[in-house]
Amino acid sequence: MFAFAQNKDIDSLPKNTDEYVFVKPGDSIVIHLNEIALLPKPKFSSKEDIRYYLWFRKKVYKAYPFAKLAAERLDSLNARIDRIDSKLKKRKYTKLVQNYIEGEFTDQIKKMTTTEGRVLIKLIHRQTGKTAFDNIRGLRSGWKAFWYNTTANVFKLSLKTEYQPAIINEDFLIEDVLVRAFRDDKLEAQNSKLDFDFIKIIAANKAKINVEAYKLMFAKIKNKRKKKIKK
Repeated sequence: MFAFAQNKDIDSLPKNTDEYVFVKPGDSIVIHLNEIALLPKPKFSSKEDIRYYLWFRKKVYKAYPFAKLAAERLDSLNARIDRIDSKLKKRKYTKLVQNYIEGEFTDQIKKMTTTEGRVLIKLIHRQTGKTAFDNIRGLRSGWKAFWYNTTANVFKLSLKTEYQPAIINEDFLIEDVLVRAFRDDKLEAQNSKLDFDFIKIIAANKAKINVEAYKLMFAKIKNKRKKKIKK
């Protein structure tokens, strides 16, 4: 775990917020001629909030490709397994795919921050329709150990965490980042296997961006750094 911690990136807030503007109640909706027909501008309380949003967006951008890849590999594995009659061949193919995914994931996941790890676990649920825990429950012990050692234990997170953008603020922020990234071709779109309508969710939320939890997190980090310096 100590080795893993050494490889994690140091979090810092971005300084460039020029691409965003303050949005006041009553501002008009931006119309985009793609699969998201109407998407309101995100509403921020201050310029500082934009910086926190951009910081969080970077976390989502980093975690999403791994969740997307996991979903594709698991879908491929399940589809192929259904066509294999021999139990021995099923075990061999499952082991082959699992080893392949481990090779793609391990080094990158170890370098993730706690926030990125948490986002990844949430996105696993979004992309596969199952929590990370449910995805690994029926697989071989080595695969379970991989996930527990590189996510749950390192980041002290629950693999049972669900993705609920309608009721959990962080999940709403993740989906907001994804939808806008898909629209702008910054991330390759992959539909969620969960049943929710984000257009209705963002309308109910009035596109307000709440980053207070991250402000508190950074404040705690700053206090810890100050205490270390004094010592």
